[in-house]
Amino acid sequence: MHLQADDDVRPTTETHPAGPPGPTAPADGPGLSARSTEPGDPGAAAAPSDSSFARRARTLVGQMTLAEKIASLHQAVPALPRLGLAAFRTGTEALHGVSWLGTATVFPQPVGLAASWDTDLVRRVGDAVATEVRAKHAADPTVSLNVWAPVVNPLRNPLWGRNEEGYSEDPALTAEIATAFCSGLRGDHPAFWKTVPTLKHFLAYNNEVDRAVTSSQLRPRVLHEYELPAYRGPVEAGVVGAVMPSYNLVDGRPNHVARELLDELRSWTPASLLVVSDAAAPSNLVEGERYFTSGAESHAAALLAGVDSFTDHDTDSGPTVRDVTAALEAGLLTEDDVDRAVVRLLELRLRTGELDPDLDPYASIPADAIDLPEHRALAREATAAGVVVLANDGILPLLGPDRAAPRQVAVVGPLAERVLHDWYSGTPPYLSDLGSALADRLSDAEVTVVDGADRIGLRARSTGTYLSVSEPDGTVTASAERCDLTAQLDVTDWGHGVVTLRSAATDALLSGGSWIVRADASRVGGWVAQETFRLHRHTDGAWSVQHVGSGRWLRVQHGSLTLVTDATTLEDAERFDLRTVRSGEAAVAEAAGAADVVVVAVGNDPHVLGRETEDRPDLDLPRASQEIWRAAVEANDRAVLAVVSSYPYALGDAAEQAAAVVWSSHAGQELGPGLTDVLVGDVEPTGRLTQTWVASTADAGDILDYDIVSAKSTYWYDETAPLYAFGHGLGYAGASYGRTTSPSSVEVVADGHVAPFDVSVEVTNTGDRPLHELVQVYVSLPDQHPAGRRRRLGGHHRVVLAPGESRRVEVTVDPASLATWDAHHDRWQTAPGSYRLDLGRSSVDVRSVESVEVVGPHAPSLGLGDTVSAIAFDTVRNLDLVPWSPLHGTALGVRRGARNGEAVYSRVDLEDVTEVRLSAARWSGSPGPSRDRATLSLVLPDGTRSGSLTLPAATEVWTEVVLPVPESARRLGDLTVRLEGSARIAHLDLAGPQV
Repeated sequence: MHLQADDDVRPTTETHPAGPPGPTAPADGPGLSARSTEPGDPGAAAAPSDSSFARRARTLVGQMTLAEKIASLHQAVPALPRLGLAAFRTGTEALHGVSWLGTATVFPQPVGLAASWDTDLVRRVGDAVATEVRAKHAADPTVSLNVWAPVVNPLRNPLWGRNEEGYSEDPALTAEIATAFCSGLRGDHPAFWKTVPTLKHFLAYNNEVDRAVTSSQLRPRVLHEYELPAYRGPVEAGVVGAVMPSYNLVDGRPNHVARELLDELRSWTPASLLVVSDAAAPSNLVEGERYFTSGAESHAAALLAGVDSFTDHDTDSGPTVRDVTAALEAGLLTEDDVDRAVVRLLELRLRTGELDPDLDPYASIPADAIDLPEHRALAREATAAGVVVLANDGILPLLGPDRAAPRQVAVVGPLAERVLHDWYSGTPPYLSDLGSALADRLSDAEVTVVDGADRIGLRARSTGTYLSVSEPDGTVTASAERCDLTAQLDVTDWGHGVVTLRSAATDALLSGGSWIVRADASRVGGWVAQETFRLHRHTDGAWSVQHVGSGRWLRVQHGSLTLVTDATTLEDAERFDLRTVRSGEAAVAEAAGAADVVVVAVGNDPHVLGRETEDRPDLDLPRASQEIWRAAVEANDRAVLAVVSSYPYALGDAAEQAAAVVWSSHAGQELGPGLTDVLVGDVEPTGRLTQTWVASTADAGDILDYDIVSAKSTYWYDETAPLYAFGHGLGYAGASYGRTTSPSSVEVVADGHVAPFDVSVEVTNTGDRPLHELVQVYVSLPDQHPAGRRRRLGGHHRVVLAPGESRRVEVTVDPASLATWDAHHDRWQTAPGSYRLDLGRSSVDVRSVESVEVVGPHAPSLGLGDTVSAIAFDTVRNLDLVPWSPLHGTALGVRRGARNGEAVYSRVDLEDVTEVRLSAARWSGSPGPSRDRATLSLVLPDGTRSGSLTLPAATEVWTEVVLPVPESARRLGDLTVRLEGSARIAHLDLAGPQV
């Protein structure tokens, strides 16, 4: 697009609620000269508060030259010693511990933390992470106290590569957990923040495939009911200081220039909220999305939309400065627009105590506050709390007063003795794996650990010698005459042909990152993993090896015999004869057969086949892991399947064959001890799933379809039977549910919502161990509700009961669980009727049912004089939400690849309506096969069709189109608008006779 200087895209002047308006531009308009002001910070003596920080920020901005202000818009902000401002940088990664800054405590992945359903625990984890960020900052003041965490995108689809980073499929639970984590990160001082959390990634971002150019379709109901609440909770709680937009587009408009969405976000809080771009997103507006033709246009649009800080070109601020300066010179921005962004940045910095070190209560945290004993203990507690027992025939716990301790235990599988990291993990001070932890705890038992990898040797046909790992740097050469230990490689298959090769002699992974292949890696890692390979078998039985990271094939050099990654074709690749030294499956079967119980530890490597930049190909366990499972369970039916993963799996037959199934996220340094605590029964299992484990990949649905209403996705709408339901998780004690109570009726009181209300149920521990019961309430909309069918979490409460104890448990029901977004009238509505309340242990394990009658007004039908947005449809076919203009509004147009489509608006009363006036235009961006046509027509409630009308040939010109309503069709019912070709519509007016 081309942005003109006189486009009406500039926001109104922002007045911070805590003080007077910010500085205004000179009368002669934007320029590049400095303002003449006296240096100093007169507000510094005021008591610290948001209002005093706002005044001080405006004062500081008033003393900065325009060039200094422009430079402050980049992530790497230069120092201004004359104003007491040090160099500054946004963004320290702290998703589940401090990332990329050396040794730090590594807590469970967010999806594992959330499985605790324990907000106090999550808050304490956030506080510990903030302490370690402060410690890093004490050691190096360039470490930012603005942390880029948490991720609050609801986990809509389990195929998403970044599933591990989110909390839950449910937006309300996501908001609850995120608020707790942010509370810990923020600290409890009223003015100064321990760190300043940043919510990621706003908005509707759940796919890695083409993530920077795909557009998420969000009808108003999905936007308001599903996507926005995950962000709104922590923002309204006042524990968030920044937000990062996501790379993608929403309804055809890039999120980094979606002013209406960012305005909505900022409307939830009176406090300052910094918006920081995602890395390279500003450049992507021009280069990848091609939404703008120049950096000046894109930077102007982003600033005007509400983006305050540009994360682009790493530490090089030159391109950002150039583009913003060009936008000012072209009149696309004013200096006030720049000021507004810089004020927000300075407010964030003031909150961290940067300019008030003597008053900052967190400034005393020392540089050595890393890996504290209490953080180790918390990591173990958090790991155990996030373990979910998915199935159990009684084999667990392994220890107990009523059972003998096993004398022989086998721990097998690729994760039996490995603790793996994800991209946002820090560097843990130590690692404790499951096999070692079980051996330590079961000290009287013989614990055998087998990883299940095939041990092989590769003999190069070009030399007749085996690949061998050389000391001291691990260089791999085809130099071994015999397949001794230095020539042996352990092959772990992670699925879809991707393997890792580990030296049996050194325990190091082979890596192709430096052209010469070396066994020098302790784990798979890096933005582009260099430690993964593919094995290709030729028709003559020979094997070739491809390095996944570079796409090149391995070749043995002449002379040096060094193994290198430089063959560009399979024909040029070395051919190897593969010798199996040891069968992994046979070793697993042998260990399992000799054991009293076998624990099979399988799952994913977080850098392989599912991570940032790569969605999962399917939900199945890797084929090799399935075979390891079969080998174990066929040798010993007392087999526990321990899944350690970043996401759910469709387990297939294994779910039925296992004596028990247990899940943990990649939980960091305390994975082994925390998981062992639950397996042996030292800790009661309290984890519950925060996302559904569907039964098959097909049940996950289309990862690019964000309209959960029409797609019937998430547990809110999904009608397929899950493998393990949302909220599911077993304890080691039984529970019975008795009498329930609930109010017979509730009234709509304000903003279309009822007041919170309580339901209660009597719960009894029927076992001989303590019961940690998570009582859950699910709310179903009434039959014949205008929004159709929906069932969602309404509330939850945990209770701990001694054996035989009974107690009445009260659960507060969230009013939002009864409300729906009335897109016709752009407001919340809780329709009158009988709402079903399911009380139980998960979304499908219902133990008691109640109902509550909502008393309140029905949503009015659309009728004479009403104007309704075109996107407020009830059902739609082959239409997409598209921009009304490049920077404002949303309209409907025919979907890519379709010739026509239609939108249906229900409950439209045409009794006195004589015509429907549509705001319509051709869409130059229409990619459909009928783009030269642009026609509209109506189907009226009686089924008759109002005449078709073709739009004028002028492109992008909005015009009013009038379609008559015959008297015979003037009744209550569905109104359907049909579009063909490049036609698009923005709104509908229901009009009567002209007077």
